[in-house]
Amino acid sequence: MSASGGTKAIIAAFLANTGIALTKFIAWFFSGSTSMLAEGVHSVADAGNQLLLILGGRKAKKAADKEHPFGYGRERYVYAFVVSIILFSVGGIFSIYEGVDKLTHPHELENAWLPLLVLSIAIVLESFSLRTAVKESNTIRGRQSWVQFVRRAKAPELPVVLLEDVAALIGLVFAFLAVGLTVLTGNPVFDAIGTLMIGTLLVVVAVVLGIETKSLLVGEGANDDDLERIEQAILAGPEAERIIHMKTLYLGPDELLIAAKLGFAADQRLLEVAVATNVIEQRIRDAVPSARAIYIEPDVYVEPNQPAPPTDAIVIKGLE
Repeated sequence: MSASGGTKAIIAAFLANTGIALTKFIAWFFSGSTSMLAEGVHSVADAGNQLLLILGGRKAKKAADKEHPFGYGRERYVYAFVVSIILFSVGGIFSIYEGVDKLTHPHELENAWLPLLVLSIAIVLESFSLRTAVKESNTIRGRQSWVQFVRRAKAPELPVVLLEDVAALIGLVFAFLAVGLTVLTGNPVFDAIGTLMIGTLLVVVAVVLGIETKSLLVGEGANDDDLERIEQAILAGPEAERIIHMKTLYLGPDELLIAAKLGFAADQRLLEVAVATNVIEQRIRDAVPSARAIYIEPDVYVEPNQPAPPTDAIVIKGLE
């Protein structure tokens, strides 16, 4: 996985969630708090998700073959999408189910101090995990807002970890308030409401993740800044007169495909066009390092309503 994949943030989140899940389940077992059970399942889902992100990163490194000539870079998108589904089904739906069950079959909490202690510790640990994810994201976020970063990031791992950590912290606060209100009032309904709030939060985050990763799976092109750099690189020299049309597509988080039809002067020789094409490709790669696959189609640009140059003259000139 590349540095942009946020491996450090993923490992930090996995270790934090594994330890937190164990303590949450212990607290649930001794207290009977459904908020703690929902939070425990949430942490298990998050830890499993981090393993999936690491697995997706490893599979994406497979070399291109005949069946997948552009490689396996999109494996990272597939696994990120699976993460959103798991978060929705395992985390969200289960928590909502437990909350409804607690509303219909309420029971008193026992040893309420234990879940409150565990939640306090979990909030501290989750904060460290979020801090690591934020620090990793800041190295590549640039001047983008956090919303723009989540929406535009081509490497899915860091946005996934960020949203999971934010959801985990908010969920912990919900659980702490729910258990605290249950202790203060003696009414277990608050614990059930907290569980429902956690479940709803997870469903919302899962839907956001699903929408963003679906867009990556369908295929996204270069962002506006990279498009501008590519266009400037193409037209920076005298080789091509203009860009007739161009399309871009991310084959994976670190691999951008560029296909462009460029207008060349009608009197250029074939060898001159070939050399010019190589020069343009190198400028593009220097401007946008992720541009790995570049396909340039040379053509002769004709202004609208203007007669085309003699085809036979162009062919003969090019083959001299």
